[in-house]
Amino acid sequence: MSTPRDASTESVGMTAAVLVRAGEIVLERRPVPAPRADEVLVRVTAVGVCGSDVHFYKDGHLGDWVVSEPLVLGHESGGTIVAVGDDVSRERIGERVSIEPQHPSTTSAETLRGDYNLDPHMEFYAVPGTDGAFQEYVTIQSHFAHAIPDSVSDHAAALMEPLSVAIATARKARFSPGDRVLVTGAGPVGIAIAQVARAYGAAEVIVSDIADDRRAAALSFGATSVVDPSSPDFETLVAGVDSFADASGAASAVRAGIRALRPAGRAVLVGMGLPEVPLPITAIQNKELVVTGVFRYANTWPTAISLVAAGRVDLDRMVTGTFGLGQVREALESTADPSTIKSVVVPTRA
Repeated sequence: MSTPRDASTESVGMTAAVLVRAGEIVLERRPVPAPRADEVLVRVTAVGVCGSDVHFYKDGHLGDWVVSEPLVLGHESGGTIVAVGDDVSRERIGERVSIEPQHPSTTSAETLRGDYNLDPHMEFYAVPGTDGAFQEYVTIQSHFAHAIPDSVSDHAAALMEPLSVAIATARKARFSPGDRVLVTGAGPVGIAIAQVARAYGAAEVIVSDIADDRRAAALSFGATSVVDPSSPDFETLVAGVDSFADASGAASAVRAGIRALRPAGRAVLVGMGLPEVPLPITAIQNKELVVTGVFRYANTWPTAISLVAAGRVDLDRMVTGTFGLGQVREALESTADPSTIKSVVVPTRA
């Protein structure tokens, strides 16, 4: 490990909010990490709260990932570069960046074919074994610290991560001008998908959610219509859509969305729910539907930054609450309120 080429952080400790066991977050003083040769050290200015953080906090696990030792949560982040490794230009010090929070192997088959998000050896922020960004400083490989223009806020820099999930979804769903799109689930990812669908030219974006507050929020972020999935008119209102993206993880939503597709339509499963659910196989076969999933993202940040800088996606207005490092527990628990779209932790806030 190289020494950071900036003397201002070498002798300064930092504060981290650490998940020590399910339901318990404590503040710890830790040394500031030193960037490796190809890394930069980032002073974190904002971190979004993701549903995966909430699962780890409440349950101590998510799918096959189990928190067996203290873990810093938070993977939606941005900040300012304050030091660089030996192989990185000092000119990057002071640069505001959005962090792509992953470190894939450079030699895996997945990385070599361009699918680095599927690398089985991935080190990803806030997944057991790799600390995340609910702390004052983090390191990341320099090419995953994406420079942002001055017009992009610190909050938006952090939320490029869920926006990247939406962009990966759009690419899989092949959103096109004039399309009719169905999005199930109006949480932050569903709202981001709705915004991206409109930015890509979709003529109609239908968003479904069981919560009145979230349906109302979806309308304010570009949905052309919203529907309660329990409505008796649901099937009629969504029938014949060109593409469907599930951001809820609910088995009933997945099945209903697949049935709503026109022949040769595309379904993209984004939300994490049960590991196995029954699907309408006959509909998939007879209509030759494409059903696929999204796991994180690859090569999405330039598109995300461009959409936000151009004003075609609004991330700032998605932030409904800000919290300090001493309030990480409150930030995680705030997501249970249906009026919450996105909570953000600001490490420099008291």
